[in-house]
Amino acid sequence: MIDLRPHARLGGARHGWLDTRHHFSFAQYHDPTRMHWGRLRVWNDDIIAPQSGFPPHPHQDMEIINYVRSGAITHQDSLGNHGHTLAGDVQVMSAGTGILHSEYNLEDEPTRIFQIWIMPDQRGLPPSWGSRAFPRGDRAGAFITLASGLENDPAEALPIRADARPAAATLMQGQIADYHLAPGRKVYMVPATGAIEVNGVLAEAGDGLAIRDETLLQVRAHRDAEVILVDVA
Repeated sequence: MIDLRPHARLGGARHGWLDTRHHFSFAQYHDPTRMHWGRLRVWNDDIIAPQSGFPPHPHQDMEIINYVRSGAITHQDSLGNHGHTLAGDVQVMSAGTGILHSEYNLEDEPTRIFQIWIMPDQRGLPPSWGSRAFPRGDRAGAFITLASGLENDPAEALPIRADARPAAATLMQGQIADYHLAPGRKVYMVPATGAIEVNGVLAEAGDGLAIRDETLLQVRAHRDAEVILVDVA
């Protein structure tokens, strides 16, 4: 089963400094049929204006992944972490018992990110933060794991405290990347750029694909594409 969720029909808001689209219920957007997808709770497509961003605010008991699509994001938090995450790279924050953080676009161009929240397996753990570069060339033609809470996943993936695996691939037009699903698992997939076909379903940039009851996903690029997914229980 593959449910196509076109970008134009997503919830969202425009705040001047932020133009955001919500794949799931978030803030003032509420759709009882789109509360979560397995343990995946939030997938926001955010465009942050230059020299602006999210001022310090708290989170608790949530795994938060920021995938930078273009521009850069500057992070600071109450643990003393500072980070500057560039396009194509990833930062992960395990909010745990509580963390205060800010995310600013200090660049002279808009920054575009996917903000992804995953419900943790266990609550009340100490908070943490980390980031890592994932050069697009390293994932050309195949999915690589960006972060994971699953056993036996690559050690270089950023750790998260959830039964989940964010992954990404870059595909040239006509190229195919396979992704295998274990029984009972779900995937939410979004092409950040280009256009793709997944098991016969066409998706344009920004569209969401909610996938379950599939064992093999064949992802074909109709145009050069950058594809992000989250594999969850």
